[in-house]
Amino acid sequence: MGASVEIMEIGETEDVADPFKPTGDPASMAKYFRVIMWALVALFVVVLLVAYSKARTTAVTVIIAVGASAAVWIAANLLFNQVRRNWVLFNVISYGVIGFLVGAVLSGNELLEGTGGGFFNWVWFPLIAGAGAAAVGFVLARFSEPTIRLVVAAGGLGGLGLLAGLLLRPAYQPEVSPGVFAYAAGAAIVGALLSLLFKHAWWHGALLGLALGWPLGAFGYADLGDGNAAWAAIAAAIGPTLLGVRVSLAPIPDTVRRNLIDQRSRAVIFIAPALLFIFATLVVPTIRTIYLSFFSDNSEDYVGLANYKDTFDDPNSWDTSNWKDMFFSFPMTVAIVLLAIFVVIGISQKRRTGKVVELGSPSMFPLVIGGLFLSFAVFTVLRGTIINNLWWVAVVTGLSTGLGLAVAVLADRARGERIAKSIIFMPMAISLVGASVIWRFMYVARDSTKQQTGVMNALWVGLGRLSTGSGFWTWLVGIVLTIAFIGLVALLGQALVRRNWGKAVVPGVAALLLGWFLIRYFAIVGGGVGGQVSGPDGQFVGNPVNFVQEPPYNNFWLMVVLIWIQTGFSMVILSAAIKAVPTEFIEAARVDGATDSQIFWRVTLPQIAPTIGVVVTTLIVLVMKVYDIVKVMTNGNFGTQVLANDMFQQAFQFGNVGRGASLAVLIFVSVLPVMIYNIRKMQREA
Repeated sequence: MGASVEIMEIGETEDVADPFKPTGDPASMAKYFRVIMWALVALFVVVLLVAYSKARTTAVTVIIAVGASAAVWIAANLLFNQVRRNWVLFNVISYGVIGFLVGAVLSGNELLEGTGGGFFNWVWFPLIAGAGAAAVGFVLARFSEPTIRLVVAAGGLGGLGLLAGLLLRPAYQPEVSPGVFAYAAGAAIVGALLSLLFKHAWWHGALLGLALGWPLGAFGYADLGDGNAAWAAIAAAIGPTLLGVRVSLAPIPDTVRRNLIDQRSRAVIFIAPALLFIFATLVVPTIRTIYLSFFSDNSEDYVGLANYKDTFDDPNSWDTSNWKDMFFSFPMTVAIVLLAIFVVIGISQKRRTGKVVELGSPSMFPLVIGGLFLSFAVFTVLRGTIINNLWWVAVVTGLSTGLGLAVAVLADRARGERIAKSIIFMPMAISLVGASVIWRFMYVARDSTKQQTGVMNALWVGLGRLSTGSGFWTWLVGIVLTIAFIGLVALLGQALVRRNWGKAVVPGVAALLLGWFLIRYFAIVGGGVGGQVSGPDGQFVGNPVNFVQEPPYNNFWLMVVLIWIQTGFSMVILSAAIKAVPTEFIEAARVDGATDSQIFWRVTLPQIAPTIGVVVTTLIVLVMKVYDIVKVMTNGNFGTQVLANDMFQQAFQFGNVGRGASLAVLIFVSVLPVMIYNIRKMQREA
C-alpha cells in the first residue's frame, strides 16, 4: 500500500503524558516540587491529628470556629438580600433573631426561673422571645397605621420585657434607686445631642437613649437582690416598651430607601464582626476598668480619685527623696564631660557654619551620648514603678531605633546583607517569655568558688582573671590594646591638626574609654578589670555580678532583652524606608560632591524621618506596657517593678481591684496620646 506500519512488540506501551512527572524545564520542576511539598505537609497534618488528641481537639475547634463564622457571614448576606425582594420576610427574620439572641443571653446566664440545665430549659424562653419579636416585626412591616404600629410594637416588646421581669430570679431583682433615673436622664440627653449632631429629630434620639439608659441604670447601677418582684417586672418592661415606641415611629421604607439599606448593609456585614470583636474585647473592658478604678479594693465602696492619689503617694511608685544624689553620680560625671565637649565643638562649629548642632555635625555625637548618660544619672537616683517605666521608654526606644538605623545603613547593599539582617531579625521570632528565659541563663551568677555557667559572668570573671595575671596572654592582650590606644591617639591628633572636628569625635571618645581601661588593666589605678577581687589571703578570687539583682542598673540589663528583640524590628522597617529613597536625590548629591556621610545626614535621613517617627511611637506604646520580661526575670523585685506587672499583682495577687484598675488606666492614658498622634499622622499621609 506504499505506507509503512510500525508494529509494537508485545509488552510495549505508548507513552502517555504524566501530569505529575517533571519534563525537565524549570516551571515543570517547580510545579513537581510544590506538589511533593504539599503532599508532605498534608501527611504531617494527618499524622499529627491521628497521634495527638490535643491536636485533634484544636483542629475541631478551629473548624467549628471558621465554619460558624462563615455560616454567620453567609446568613447575613442572604438575609439582607431580602431587603429589596421581601421586606416583610427581612423584618420577621431580623426581629426574630434579635429576640432569640436576647432571650438566649438571659437564659444562658440562668437569670430567669426555669432556665439552665437541660436543653428544653435553656431554649424555651429564647424561642418565646424570638417568636414574639418576629410577630412585632411582621406587623411593623405590613401595617403603616401609626396607632396599630405603636400598640403592637410597644405592647409586644414591653410584654416580653414584663415576662422576663416576672421570671427574674430573686438574686437579680434590682432595688429602686435615684441613680436609675439619673442614668436614664443622662442617656436621653446624650441621645438627643447625637440626633441633633446628625440632623435628626432630637426627641427620636432622646427616646432611644432613654430606652437604652433605663435598663443600664436599673440593672447595672442598682444593687441586685435587694428589690422585689413587682419593681423587677416594671424595670424590665420600661426599656423594651420605650424601644417599641421608638421603632414604631420609623415609617416603612420605600424602594429607594430599601436600595440604600441594601447597599450600606454590605459594608456593615464586612466590618461588623471586627467592630463587635473590638467592642467586646477593648471598648467594654476599658470602660469597665475606668469604672472600677474609682472604687475600693472590693469594688463596692466609691472612693473617687483615691486610688490614683495612693499610686503617686506610694514611694514604691514615685520616689524623688534622693534627687540631690544624681549630681554626684558617675553617669552625671560622664554626662558633664561629654556635654562640655559638645559645648567646645559647638562654639567652634558656630563660627564656621552659624549652627551649634545639626544632623551629622561633629557636636551631635557628644550631645546624644551625653544626653543618654544624663538620663541614666536621673533614673538611677529617682526610683519607683513610674520612674522605671519612663527609664524603659527612654533607653529601649532610643537604643532600639538607633541600633536598628545603624544596622540598616551599614548593611544596605553590602555583601551578605540578607544573612546579616536575617540573623539580627531572628530574635523577633522568639516570644518575650522565651527571650527572658534565655537571657536569665546568660545573666546567672554562681558562687565564686564554682565555674560560671552564665555567659556574661564567665566573660566578666575571665577578664578579671586575665587582667590580674602575669602570664603570656595577659601581656599579649595588654600590648595589643596599647597599640590600639596609640593608633586612636594618632588619629585624634591628625584630625585636630587638620581642624577636622567631625573625624576627631569618635577616636577621641574611643581613646578616652580605652585609656581608662588600660589604666585599670595594668593596675595603675585600682586592682585590675573584671570579676576578680583580692581575698583575705591576698589571692584573687572570682567576683561575679548579679546582673538582675543589683539595683539600679539591673533595670538596664532587663532592657537589653527588649533592645535585642526590637532592634531587628527597627532595622527591617528603616531598611525598607532607606531602599525607598529616590535614587535621583542620591545621584544629584554625589554630582554636587557630597560624601557618603553627607548624603546620609542631609538626604537619606530627612526622607525617612516619617518612618523613624512611626518606629519610635510604636516602640513607646510597646515599652509602656512591658510586662513579660519583668515578670519572668525578677517579678518586680530588686527595684525593677513596672506598671503592667504592678497592675497584675495589685489586682490578681493582692486582691486590690481598684488600685490595679487605676494602674491600668495610667498605662492607657500614657499610650493614648502616642496612638492618637500616630493615627492622625497616617490619616494625613493617606
